[in-house]
Amino acid sequence: MGIVAGLDSSPDFTRIVVCDADTGAVLKQGYAAHPVEGGGRASDVDPQAWLLSLGEAAGGGLLEGVQAIGVSSQQNAVVPLDAQGNTVRPAMVGGDKRAQVAAADLVDALGGREAWAQAVGCVPQAAQPVTKLRWLNKTEPDAALRTAVLLQAHDWLVWQLLGRPVRRTTDRGGASGTGYWSAATGAYRADLVELALGHQAMLPEVIGPSDAAGTTPEGLLISAGTGETMAAAFGLGIGLGDAVVSLGASGSVMAVHPEALVDNSGMITSLADATGMHLPVVTTLNAVRTLRGAAEMLGLGDLESLSELAMKSTPGAHGLVLLPYLEGERTPNLPHTAGTLSGLRRESMKPEHLARAAFEGMLCGLADALDVLRGRGVEVRRVFLLGAAAELSAVQAAAPALFGAQVVVPQPADYAAIGAARQAAWALGVQQGTLDPRTPPMWQGPAAQVLEPGEELAVGQAVRQQYVSVREQTYPGAFR
Repeated sequence: MGIVAGLDSSPDFTRIVVCDADTGAVLKQGYAAHPVEGGGRASDVDPQAWLLSLGEAAGGGLLEGVQAIGVSSQQNAVVPLDAQGNTVRPAMVGGDKRAQVAAADLVDALGGREAWAQAVGCVPQAAQPVTKLRWLNKTEPDAALRTAVLLQAHDWLVWQLLGRPVRRTTDRGGASGTGYWSAATGAYRADLVELALGHQAMLPEVIGPSDAAGTTPEGLLISAGTGETMAAAFGLGIGLGDAVVSLGASGSVMAVHPEALVDNSGMITSLADATGMHLPVVTTLNAVRTLRGAAEMLGLGDLESLSELAMKSTPGAHGLVLLPYLEGERTPNLPHTAGTLSGLRRESMKPEHLARAAFEGMLCGLADALDVLRGRGVEVRRVFLLGAAAELSAVQAAAPALFGAQVVVPQPADYAAIGAARQAAWALGVQQGTLDPRTPPMWQGPAAQVLEPGEELAVGQAVRQQYVSVREQTYPGAFR
C-alpha cells in the first residue's frame, strides 16, 4: 500500500513516525519539543506552538512519499474558537487544578455523580473539557461568550492540516473524553455544553474509526485522528481480553470491551476506543508516587535502588501492608484519606520489607482497579504494563501473581504515534478498496517481555488477600 505517518502531539513535544502501511515497520522518525513562552501558565497554551513543533519534527523531508497521516494528541485540551475560527484565548490543557471547584459545581448542577454517569459515562474531573468550559464561563465570561466552536487538540490539528475547511471533525475516542458526548448512545449532549459554557456552541462531526477527515490540497489523506490513550491502545494492538496498566505518578487501568459501561459510582470512565469498541478506564491517584515516597523515606536516590532493596524481602513483606492512598484516592473513592502502614512488628521493621510493601501496595491498588472492571464482566487474560517503572525487577517479580494474569512489558516506543499511523493506513486502505472499514490493518505486535504468574500465583493471591483484609478493616465497604 505504501507508507503512512502518525504524529503524536503530546503536552511537551511532537513525535512523528513514518511506517510501512502493510506491516507497521517504523521506517523514519522525527521529534521536536513545543516552543515554550516564558511566564505563561502551564494550563494555557497557544495552539500555534503545536503547529510549530509539528513543522520542525517533519523537517528534512521526513514526510516525502507519505500517502496518509493520522493525528494523535493530548487528551483534555480544549480549543475555544470564535465564529471566524480564531482562538478566543489560549487552549486550556492538562489537569488544570483551577477547575476543581468547577467540577464540583457541575456535579451538583446535574444532580450528582450518578446523573453524570448515566448521561455521558463519566463524572466531571478538573481535567475534562466540560469542566474547563464551566471554569471559563465563571472566570472569563467575555471569552466564554465569544466562544462559538469547540475543538480538542487533535481536532484542531486535523483542521489545520486540511486548510481550515468548513467541516470540522473528531472521532469517537476523543469525543468520549469531553464530558459532553456519550459512548453508550454515540451522541453529543448539547445541554451539557450549555450547562457548562452558558450557551450552545458548534461541535465537530464525529466520524467513524476508518473514515478520512479529508484530503489536503496536496492530496495527502488525513484520517479521523484520536486521543493519545486510544492511539496508544491501537498502536499496542490490544483487543478483547487485554488490559493496559499505565504506571505514572498516578495509575490507570483500561481494557477493551464490546459495550459502554455505565458506572453509577463514577469509578469507571466509559471511553470509546479507536476501532469501534469501548475502552473503560479506572484510575488510581497513587502509583509511582508511592515508590518515590518510599525511596525518599528510606534515603534512596532512585527507584532502581528501591527495587533492589525490595527483592531482598519476600512476598508479603513479613506482614507489612501499605495502603498507598498518599494523595487521597479515586479507586476506591476516598478523596480525603491518607496512606496506612499496617502490620508493624519488630521483625518486619526493616528497610527491605518497607520497600517490598511499597511495591506490593502500589500493585495491589492497581489490582483493585482491575477488579472493578472484572466485576463488570470485562475479561482480562493479558495485562500490558507501561511506564518506566514497568522495567523494575520488583514490579516484574510481583505483578503477574498479584494481577492473576499474564503480564506483557512492551519495549519502550511511541505507541500513540504508531497507533495514529495505523489509523492512517486503515483510512488509506479503505479509500483504495484494499481494507474492510470494520477491520483494521494487521500490524506486527510490539517486541515485549512476557511474564507468567506460574507457580507464584497462589503466593500472589495470598499477598493480595492480606492487602484486601487490611483495606476492608481500615475502610469497610469502600468498594460497595
